[in-house]
Amino acid sequence: MAAIKELAYAIYEASDLAEWEHFGVDMLGMQTGERTDKSLTLRTDNKAYRWGLQKGPEDDLVATGYEVASNSELDEIAARLRSLGFEVDEGGDDLAAARRVDRILVTTDPIGYRIELVTGFADAPSPFHSDLMTGPFLTGAAGAGHQFIPSRGVPRADYMKFFGDGLGFRLSDYIVEEIAPGFVADAIFLHCNPRHHTLALGDLPYPKKQHHFMLQVTELFDLGFAWDRCLKGGQTFTMTLGGHPNDHMLSFYVDTPSGWTVEYGWGGVLIEDEDEWQKTKVTTYDKLDVWGHHPHKNELAWLRESAVKLG
Repeated sequence: MAAIKELAYAIYEASDLAEWEHFGVDMLGMQTGERTDKSLTLRTDNKAYRWGLQKGPEDDLVATGYEVASNSELDEIAARLRSLGFEVDEGGDDLAAARRVDRILVTTDPIGYRIELVTGFADAPSPFHSDLMTGPFLTGAAGAGHQFIPSRGVPRADYMKFFGDGLGFRLSDYIVEEIAPGFVADAIFLHCNPRHHTLALGDLPYPKKQHHFMLQVTELFDLGFAWDRCLKGGQTFTMTLGGHPNDHMLSFYVDTPSGWTVEYGWGGVLIEDEDEWQKTKVTTYDKLDVWGHHPHKNELAWLRESAVKLG
């Protein structure tokens, strides 16, 4: 069955591009791709970009781009999505050029988020370089990273029809934990390549369309250096250093200039044997974190407010 192969890019609207460039480059170690008065791209590898930012007031996710191996597989996925009741449209040459891809299809998932399916995601004209990094980010076959998307009360069966049956995501595992009185986080983790998860979804009443995007470094010291830069730079940590039980990621969470969060991590699990994983590793964990990841007061505040609203 044809399936997406990776998370290629994410597109955001951002009100302050200069602050974003400082955050992405000087704090996280990314590289500026292209910069205009109305747009900014940020790189983590040899691709043209991984994050695209458009100037605007929303400060939120605009679209997620998934790459497909070939046009024939792209057509197969589009036909499957249509058979499941989802509209899929050709994005056209202008949008393909703007996204730096050969071909692009546009659809909407059941939660209401824009999904772009692409082939031929372009490389940059020069290799990736960061003066701050001792090693590369983990991308390649594992794609740009992972996203955690609030499901906004949409039933899991509905969005899994799109992401599982339609796009071909495979199950990694689940986490179910009461993280505030009366509020249970119930998250599903999905993969499309060796990265433990490229997508996580849960009924999390977060104010943004995306809770976090995870960037993964390959050198442990790069995690520490970024922690120190963000600490000295006065960035707000959503959660302190800690570890997850399912992907074994050592990471911290830091607020972006747009209000959503970056998980900056090292050492995550890679799924090398799909059959063995499905037979022995798919399970439900009862904790989001096994140590650390202590939430910032702002994170605690919206959790408490959400618990009150849920009664």
